Amino acid sequence: MRQRKISAKASDDDENSEKFTTTNCLPKNSSPSLKKIFILCLVTRMINSLLVQTYFNPDEHWQALEVAHFITFGYGHLTWEWKKGIRTYLHPVLFAALYKVLAFFHLDTPWFMTRAPRLLQSLFSAIGDLYFYKFSQVLFGNHVAKWALFAQLVNWFMFFCITRTLANSMETFLTLVSLYYWPSFRRPSRSASSGSRKWALAAAALACAIRPTSAITWVYVALLELYLTSNKLKFVLLEAVPIGGLVLGLTSLLDRLMYGSWILVPLNFLKFNFLSSGGDYYGTHAWHWYITQGFTAMLFTFVPFSISGIIMSKQCKLFGLIAWVLGIYSLIGHKEFRFVLPVLPIALMFAGYTLANMRGSDPPERKMKENLGSSINCFSKVQMSVFFLLVTNLPMALYMSTVHQRGTEDVMNYLSVEAVNNKVESILFLMPCHATPYYSTLHRNLPMRFLDCTPSEEKGILDESDQFLMDPVGFATEYAKNWSLPSHIVLFDSQEKPLKEILVSHNFHEIKRFFHAHFKVDREIQASVVVYAYQGQ
Repeated sequence: MRQRKISAKASDDDENSEKFTTTNCLPKNSSPSLKKIFILCLVTRMINSLLVQTYFNPDEHWQALEVAHFITFGYGHLTWEWKKGIRTYLHPVLFAALYKVLAFFHLDTPWFMTRAPRLLQSLFSAIGDLYFYKFSQVLFGNHVAKWALFAQLVNWFMFFCITRTLANSMETFLTLVSLYYWPSFRRPSRSASSGSRKWALAAAALACAIRPTSAITWVYVALLELYLTSNKLKFVLLEAVPIGGLVLGLTSLLDRLMYGSWILVPLNFLKFNFLSSGGDYYGTHAWHWYITQGFTAMLFTFVPFSISGIIMSKQCKLFGLIAWVLGIYSLIGHKEFRFVLPVLPIALMFAGYTLANMRGSDPPERKMKENLGSSINCFSKVQMSVFFLLVTNLPMALYMSTVHQRGTEDVMNYLSVEAVNNKVESILFLMPCHATPYYSTLHRNLPMRFLDCTPSEEKGILDESDQFLMDPVGFATEYAKNWSLPSHIVLFDSQEKPLKEILVSHNFHEIKRFFHAHFKVDREIQASVVVYAYQGQ
């Protein structure tokens, strides 16, 4: 042991004297310290969360913040998923606790209600970044870990998504924590401590509790661990079953308290999304979508670096995890970018490996003495790669986070301020369902109405949202016959054009318009969001 410590110290003093390989072993106290890494990640993610001002996926609001608002303040809309018991309250209660704190200190103002949840998520994201760095350090050493963290912080999709209050963001955080502790991914020389597997199982179980589909990831990891571990019975009977059972039991107790009856969420989730293909109601994609479009777009210009890192590192177990997750999700009809977010950091780690290998571990001074031309070429290659990744990812991250589809966020921020000033009495949303945040942003118990899109148990039956999009004029005309006249109507400009005559005839006039998008996503272009107010007779 004494000889090993001396050897490690000598290696630290001249850490670049050996050829760079995946087995280079650096001591845990090598600079930068983990404290500095965490502060860097936390500051970056907090700024990240404040820059995110666009709308991405309804679940960010409707399956997390809206539920949390209902728990804390007693009003809010619970979507059909909560009536069918296919969602757990474990994730929303985190934000409910935050809302309680804001309310206690009288900080539940429009600014804090919209920013505080993402700031809280930025804390979890920063911890995930730290564990991502530690995991990279364990596998490849400090040099690769630094470049992997660079890739993690610069990648446009991580910037765009990881600080949002999606269950997938929390799942990604728990996945990174868990992977760090799993012995099966560590080399023998860097074996985990005796209790680390229990921490890995606990984090994995929590990830599955929040997102039952996270089990796709942990089936692979568990089978790998079962194959590699020497004491299989201990792993299954004394660790996996008790820890998984404990988390399931506590989560079920929480759901029993919130639902008012015993609900087994993972079973209901499995029935709806897999046994009945309920997720297909929201659209399906070709089997190869993740490979040819989804995951490729998420990696963006990191793709060649990730592929190179996979080949050079020969980390088959980690690559196998990416392939397994993408392969299983490809079998499911309904596909979304966020579903595979938990394995995006792994691909970025491989990109970091490539960047680290470009420069190698030799200091430029030594390489200049040995081969001046080679050193300059190598250094230039790193600079060019970093410049290329920055100029392609940062503008994309900023555009998607601050410009594209921001109108539906801006309109609710505007209405929340108007409601505080008692200028709003009721709101009607004539737009696709769940297109805006709701009570969690408005934070006033006022009558609001949006077009329902609850899946019908009978095939071929169109929901309100689809009926409106097919015939906006016919739907609005029929609806106006029996409506309770709202003070404000919110709609996209694409529906405003055919409805303008009807709106004016009912004494509604435009009072505000918000930019939304430059190009369409999955429907006709929705360039702006318009607010009409009732002007009286």
